[in-house]
Amino acid sequence: MSQFSSAESRLNTAKEPTSGFSPRRLLQTAWLVVAVFMLSNAPTPLYIHWKQQLGFTSGTMTLIFACYILALVLTLLVAGQLADRLGRKTVIIPGLIASLLACLCFITADSVYTLLVARFLTGIAVGVTVTASMAAVVDAGGESRKRQAALVASIAMVTGAGLGPVMSGVIVRFVPHPVYTVFAVELLVQLSALVIALRLPSAAKKVAAPRPLRLPTIPKANMFHLLLGILFFAPGLTSTSLMLSLGPVLLNNFTAVGSPVIAGVMACVMFAVAVGTQILCRQLPIARIFYVSGAALLVTMLSVVMTLHGGDVKSLFLAALAAGAAQGLGQLGGLTLLSMNIAADRRAEANALLNIGAYIPAGLLPVATGYLIDFTGMTFSFTLLAATLVAVAVFALGLLIKQRSVTL
Repeated sequence: MSQFSSAESRLNTAKEPTSGFSPRRLLQTAWLVVAVFMLSNAPTPLYIHWKQQLGFTSGTMTLIFACYILALVLTLLVAGQLADRLGRKTVIIPGLIASLLACLCFITADSVYTLLVARFLTGIAVGVTVTASMAAVVDAGGESRKRQAALVASIAMVTGAGLGPVMSGVIVRFVPHPVYTVFAVELLVQLSALVIALRLPSAAKKVAAPRPLRLPTIPKANMFHLLLGILFFAPGLTSTSLMLSLGPVLLNNFTAVGSPVIAGVMACVMFAVAVGTQILCRQLPIARIFYVSGAALLVTMLSVVMTLHGGDVKSLFLAALAAGAAQGLGQLGGLTLLSMNIAADRRAEANALLNIGAYIPAGLLPVATGYLIDFTGMTFSFTLLAATLVAVAVFALGLLIKQRSVTL
């Protein structure tokens, strides 16, 4: 990993404004990430409730989830560039306003269209968070604590992603009027984040001749690195998207446990595994990280098929655990591979392309599965998706074995 350390040191040569390090400021800035990611997954235990109340199909349910992915991808195209040029605060505040509007839409949702708008606004807020807010957390760590601050940002993301569905699941199970209660709490959380964001430093980078916004690009010599990263990150992300959008359906129809609390806990554990495996495996060679990610993806799909054919809640939980590992390690391997092989001044664009390449199939495949369920039933649809992702994982592992000299 010496090459990675060298690349990291070159990246850290840019000087930041000197200011005293404040643990309180670091944690407050991390709360921006926790807050928005709580909102991103809070709807998970409520999908069955909305499906019953509004009478929509499984295909429509996955379309609501995909609307979030679409907004996130579109935001990723510009949010990072804007945050670098205008300053973090200038971009974070509109993102939090989008999250507040999303809460209001969820509270008043009486149709599928309102839910689509709510999820789209949530996607905008998350797109801003993974670019501007997470960069602000690293900024708060200062020059000498960038690695520690990056770890805080990663933990904040997973903490929020896990807390959201647990909080929502408990409210759905024990509190009357669950939709109103969940998003009233979320509204307060987003308001607290907005208060913190308004107190962030306003220093923006001054650019003498600002370039127009453009689509992210990557040098042709690095196309293979990007492709390999996407081939491992995308199936893992698709598997976690599947567990978030259709996991409650699997839980409700193929196990003896249909509690929204269990659905929330399952999502929480999945994201805890995602961050835990990244921490445990961060020093491994990239090839090994990818091997473990691919193996975890195979376990995920096998566990889903087992659930469909006589399994129980244990096999579904195993699928969630393995999905978290597949996503976490696929993301870690892809980001590390790009960091080691792409110059610092092109790295942000490469990371954006990696996320876009992963989020597009993560949105499209669960939607296709949801609509296929309406025509062919759950067993065939989930089995077909599992076979598709297994085929991608096997292809990626074969490509990794064949081209090891390119990646190490």
